Amino acid sequence: MKTIYAKLVMTTFIWGGTFIAGRIASHALPPMTAASLRFAIAAVLLLLLAWKREGGLPRLTGQQIGATAALGLTGIFLYNFCFFTALGHMPAGRSALFVALNPIVTALAAAVIMRERLTGLKWGGIAIAFVGAAIVITRGEPLQALHDISQSFGTGELFMLTAASSWAAYTIVGRAALKGLTPLAATTYAALWGLLFLLLGASREIGSVDWSVVDWKVGASVAYLGAFGTVIGFVWWYEGVKAIGPSRAAVFNNLVPVFGITLAALMLGEQVLASMVTGGVLVAAGVTLTNR
Repeated sequence: MKTIYAKLVMTTFIWGGTFIAGRIASHALPPMTAASLRFAIAAVLLLLLAWKREGGLPRLTGQQIGATAALGLTGIFLYNFCFFTALGHMPAGRSALFVALNPIVTALAAAVIMRERLTGLKWGGIAIAFVGAAIVITRGEPLQALHDISQSFGTGELFMLTAASSWAAYTIVGRAALKGLTPLAATTYAALWGLLFLLLGASREIGSVDWSVVDWKVGASVAYLGAFGTVIGFVWWYEGVKAIGPSRAAVFNNLVPVFGITLAALMLGEQVLASMVTGGVLVAAGVTLTNR
């Protein structure tokens, strides 16, 4: 069991590092081009992993084709477009705190779309998480933001909230897509669909890329996102979910913004604001209550 816990912690550490890698890549490459390179690497590795562990990919039914295409559209194409666009406009540590809202947005979406019942405890957790998010978004000055929201909520923040919403859609669609498919097969098909959509978008960006600024740091960042942030993170995460259950595993997600902020401060020299710490703690507490 210690090995499982260690892998879950390492997974959140890896995912925290994706914000630093994404920040580096987003300053040299357009969003869809960066995302295409990330998932070109991930798709190849996922295909090899599916072949080694499950003997290849199963043939899809018509419903599964539609479901996996929806996964690729929401969780791969839209999420990564928003992810890289946001990181081009805002610090990596601040972005990591926004992603901590994913479970909250997913819970609300499931309540609205799938009519899932939210208990009083869950509503309390959602309220606490959103108070924390408000503190983070407004940099600790929510009243001042009421007079001029543009000072706190810009392009980066808008895209990160859209990313959280697209991940919620991915999670909800995934419940249908996983019927009859293993998590590895569903993720591999989603990555292939997402890569297709991203390549279509990147075809309009490729002419504007200044390849002279694409150095080894950018290449290493994209490789990290594809191999570690996508494939290794996925494998270790589902090993944890299988061993201790989704609810207990979900609590480890609270470590992602912690690692994201810490790595951003150490590697990118980003400032850690008191509002980020306070808001982050409230978001983590709210997510924990919602997942209970």
